[in-house]
This record gives sequence, structure tokens and C-alpha cells, in this order.
Amino acid sequence: MLKAAIFDFDGLLLDTETPWYQVFKEVYALYGLELPMELWARHVGSSLEAFNPYAYLKEHANEPIDLVQIQSHLEMRYEQRMENAQLRPGVLKILHKANERGIKLAVASSSAHDWVGRYLKAFGLMSLFDEVVTSDDVQRVKPDPELYRLAMRKLGVSAFETIAFEDSPNGLKAANAAGIRCIIVPNEVTKELEFPQYERRLNSLLEFDLDQFMFQSGLSDPA
Repeated sequence: MLKAAIFDFDGLLLDTETPWYQVFKEVYALYGLELPMELWARHVGSSLEAFNPYAYLKEHANEPIDLVQIQSHLEMRYEQRMENAQLRPGVLKILHKANERGIKLAVASSSAHDWVGRYLKAFGLMSLFDEVVTSDDVQRVKPDPELYRLAMRKLGVSAFETIAFEDSPNGLKAANAAGIRCIIVPNEVTKELEFPQYERRLNSLLEFDLDQFMFQSGLSDPA
């Protein structure tokens, strides 16, 4: 039977990624620079080691840059964009349905625990999850499978008993490497990216019927 579902956070439960991309593009434009999606996408779902937009800006701008000032400006613009942020469609529905079915839930995020916890608490989601695993808990973030493997150990489940939900190629690669079937739900930033093998692709979690998935996948008792 299906015993667990593991969710990415940024861009999947809450679209924190599109606002960040937008504010960085605005700042880049002030310095006459573009921020191509193929560059930005390198670190989506992963870390700044894959692509550091601050370092790239400093390296390519034609004038000296105060990164402390730039970061403060970016964070202010980001917070303004997030003031009216809402959970992505279908998030509450699937989490409550999973709880009703006795399915264990975890978050597996490449972001820091303070960042993830801040939003989970703000939207009243913390109590719905059995485990929250973040970059603070592992040595390697996505696309490495360490986050998913740790989440499964904490939940006490196997990959066969688990499904994952991701919005980015890096997240999907991590789930695949952990042997977990993965459903992708891209956001505005990631929808044009190339995804490797996945179980299903959805426009939103509203399209996902948990009971039907369990039955069709042979992960539940039809009785």
C-alpha cells in the first residue's frame, strides 16, 4: 500500500521561485544584463552552488556593485511580492486527503529549515507533516537523493511505498535517484524546462485524485 508522500517546498507548495526570478531580472536589467532561464534553472530546486545570481551579477556588471546593498534591495522587493502570496492550487486538498487516508507526509527541501518552517507555520501547514527535512539535515541537496532517503528513513517507509511531488528537474532527478515515483507540477518558472522521466505531469495539484492514483497504481486495496 501507499504509505507516504514527500513534497518539495519552494515552487511546489508555495511558489517562492517565480517572485525571486522576477526581482532578480529587474535588478539585472538595471545593469543592462539579462538573466536567461537556462542560467537561473541551474539552481532551481538545488543550491546557489549550481548557479549564484549574486556572483554572476558582480562578475558581469560594467560597474562596481555593493552586494550587501543589492541583497537588501532584492529581499525588500521579494517580500513586497510575497505579501499576498497564496498556496498553490490543490495543496490543502491533497494534504488533508492524505491525512484522512493515514498516509505519512514529509517535506524534503533544498532550502534551510528556518526558511521552510517560516512559511509552513504562516500557512498553518506544519501540523500536517510528520517530518520536515531540509538542507540543514544533509550534506548534499538535490539533485542528490540524500534528502529523499533521509525523509523515507524518518517516516519508516520504502521507496515502493512512497510517491514524491516536485516542480523542478533537480527535484525530479533526486526523487528518481532515490527510486521514488515522482509526479511533477511545474510552476511559471519551471514549466518550460526539460524534465527527465516522471510518473505524471500536472498543471496543478487540483488535478490529482489520490484515491484514483492509489487504485490505478495497485497501491491500495480496491475493497
